[in-house]
Amino acid sequence: MNRIDLDRLVELQNQAAQVIEVLSRKQFDEQHLPGAVSLPLTKFTSSELAKLDKNRPVIVYCWDYQ
Repeated sequence: MNRIDLDRLVELQNQAAQVIEVLSRKQFDEQHLPGAVSLPLTKFTSSELAKLDKNRPVIVYCWDYQ
C-alpha cells in the first residue's frame, strides 16, 4: 500500500485507474472524488472485488485523520 497525494491521484485516474471509496454510502453521497465508485467497507467482499478490472490499477480512498 502506498499513500499518494492529489496530483498523483489525478495522474493515475488519467491512466485509467479505478477509484474506490470505502466511506459509508451516506458520506459518499454527500461528497466524493470525481469518477469514484462507492464500495463501503461493510460491502467489501470477494464477489464485489471480482467486479473490478484486474488490468487497471486500483486506488482505495477513505477519510480518516489517522
